[in-house]
Amino acid sequence: MIKHSLENTIIESIDLHKKIFHISSDINKVIKKIYKTIKNGGKIYICGNGGSAADAQHLAAEFLIRLRPTFNRKALPVISLALDTSTITACGNDIGFDKIFARNLEALGSKKDVLIAISTSGNSKNILNVLKFAKKNKIYSVGFLGNKGGMAKKISNLNLIIPSSNTARIQEAHIFLGHYIFEQVENLLFKKNQKT
Repeated sequence: MIKHSLENTIIESIDLHKKIFHISSDINKVIKKIYKTIKNGGKIYICGNGGSAADAQHLAAEFLIRLRPTFNRKALPVISLALDTSTITACGNDIGFDKIFARNLEALGSKKDVLIAISTSGNSKNILNVLKFAKKNKIYSVGFLGNKGGMAKKISNLNLIIPSSNTARIQEAHIFLGHYIFEQVENLLFKKNQKT
């Protein structure tokens, strides 16, 4: 029973990852946009709720510190908007949980930056609000979304939608995409110094 369930879950995950090929042109657009943003002195901001917040922090850490153990390079400006418990709880208590990302982007963001919003549903209020803020303030936004993209897909500039309603499988695909995209950006930024 356990073996059969494990096999089915692995097959489901593999099949979903294969569907990522269908959005390869959009993935390349995201790679180029992030590369140009960092090269031109801009910053990348990432946000999400729950597991997606963990993914945002995970991916930010990969760029701030190191992505690959065989390649040491300078730190890169990728920041999670789920900053710290004091900021999150102050905003939630004083202004509203639905403003936690927009408030932080208001303080830190500029037109030369990029926002990556991670949401398995595409309907979280704080994600929609930060995307609206980004659009109003001409900050380019990318949605890492699930299901059919939810309302977020209509607000962000570019969307990478994982076609599944299974939250765990969507999050697995999102972290795979993040790792792949950041690895390719790193290759472009440091192609002259890259060690294989």
